[in-house]
Amino acid sequence: MDQPAISDYGFISDCRSGALVGRDGSVDWWCPDRFDTTSVFGRLLDPDAGHWRIAPLAASRVERAYRPDTLVLRTVHHTPEGSVAVTDALAAELGARGHQLGMNSPAVLLRVVEGLSGRVRMHLDFAPRPEYGLLTPYLHEQPDGGVLATAGPVALILRGGGQALRVDRDRVAHTFEVAAGQVVGFDLAYAPVYGPPPARLDPVITLAETAQAWEAFREAHRYDGEYPQQVRNSATVLTGLTYARSGAVAAALTTSLPEQIGGDRNYDYRYSWLRDFALTMRALWVAACPAEASRLFAWVARSIGQVGDQPVPVLFGLEGERDLSEHECPHLRGYAGSRPVRIGNDAWLQRQLDVPGEVITAVWRLHDYLGETLDEELREMVVGLAEQVAATWRLADRGMWETRDVERHFLSSKVLCWAALNRAVQLAPQLGDRADPRRWAAIRDEIRETVLREGWNDRIGAYTGAFGSAELDASALLLPMVHFLPAADPRMRSTIDVIERELSTEDGLVRRWNTDPAGFVFCSFLLVECLVMAGEPDRARVLFEKVLGHGNDLGLFAEQIDLSTGAQLGNTPQALSHIGLISAAWRLTDPTAD
Repeated sequence: MDQPAISDYGFISDCRSGALVGRDGSVDWWCPDRFDTTSVFGRLLDPDAGHWRIAPLAASRVERAYRPDTLVLRTVHHTPEGSVAVTDALAAELGARGHQLGMNSPAVLLRVVEGLSGRVRMHLDFAPRPEYGLLTPYLHEQPDGGVLATAGPVALILRGGGQALRVDRDRVAHTFEVAAGQVVGFDLAYAPVYGPPPARLDPVITLAETAQAWEAFREAHRYDGEYPQQVRNSATVLTGLTYARSGAVAAALTTSLPEQIGGDRNYDYRYSWLRDFALTMRALWVAACPAEASRLFAWVARSIGQVGDQPVPVLFGLEGERDLSEHECPHLRGYAGSRPVRIGNDAWLQRQLDVPGEVITAVWRLHDYLGETLDEELREMVVGLAEQVAATWRLADRGMWETRDVERHFLSSKVLCWAALNRAVQLAPQLGDRADPRRWAAIRDEIRETVLREGWNDRIGAYTGAFGSAELDASALLLPMVHFLPAADPRMRSTIDVIERELSTEDGLVRRWNTDPAGFVFCSFLLVECLVMAGEPDRARVLFEKVLGHGNDLGLFAEQIDLSTGAQLGNTPQALSHIGLISAAWRLTDPTAD
């Protein structure tokens, strides 16, 4: 089969897991138990790894949109026979409202078919393949017309709203007609094979309930800045990537979508990165609500635990798991032949010195925004992180781009070490007797002097990616964000200009470095913020709107954009891309925002 473009997929979520639905009506990715567990539909990564398609038999012209402020996706197929809508959602618990959304999601995929005009012949093709395609389940027809699929630890029940579904060897292939005004609902319920049975829900009623749950959630969250629709959409995506039971935000829904077609930089992003932590909290405060940010914060504090001599972990599983050891799946062909497919992420083993800076900055925000008093465990965490930074900032590390070759003295890592101690000094009155603000301030100032001296490349006229390096790196755009230097500082302004000249394209894309094969969406939005802070809001707004144009028809962004084709690349939807959008829109609204 031809591989659909990454931008062809729409995202649905129950804040427990998520699924990708193609324009062709096929659900090609779903890990029903949790975002970061095994898939039952994995055609995204291999044609034989499972899918569930519902679409007209005849070729169709497709229009699609989310129901406003929800992740309920409605796809309209226009055919010579007539038009039909398929509405897809992952079910919310009946009656769930506000922050109950996702707490007890039943793990049921809803697909409701509605005839709009004429009489359209539809085809259903259901081929579950649990364990990333390793298992072909037994399929059993049920007395109520449904089909039970069991394999390994997985049980699935497909029901067809009165349709009698028939098994054809290893799949269900079913053809039916829908006339104007007719509604046919399908639901697919998951359960562990040795646990309680899958939920039984009315798909039409539950779809309406799910839409109301999303609408009620978003109605309670206001954003009054510029580009309100785009910001609300991105906030909804961030909510959809949130594992509600813990408050953790997954970096993306998917694993191993390539940064370059045919390349091997294919990583698992279904976990929560501490680097994104402070940025995520800020985006949630701007576009969602403090309660979501506070839940995320509580999850991070519990996950980190007591701080010792070992580096702070870079990422965690969604319930705080630390060991995320990586392995490859040689049986999967990969998206568009891009191998290997990886499960787990060995970045959890890396030393990345910027991480404490993100965490302490988030603590400072929690205190500054909400005026909350820090409890004993939080005080101990901040002191432990500050002491770790003081002891280790001179070391080389892997940097924010998580290089897998050699450690270097990355500029952004040193700057975030400075930010860690800067915020720790500001928090010192809240930290108790173990705080040592005088020593922290002295080390902070030493870091600053070192960065200003070693990070600047006079020949290039910019702060570069690592000490002694001549290679530009878009991560230098973070310096104004953490208040290390104002954007109008002559050297910082020169750095912004050089990055814009050397790393950006006419259509607004910013590469991370010169040999980066694609534009990195988050860096593109970072440049927008820097231009605003440098006093050029009009240019920043033009750039912002160019970057917006790279989203798909549903406003979804993957991690990167191909420079030659404009195709989306990398894991999708990418939380950091949507965080960048929210932050840039807020910067355009309030240039002095912190």
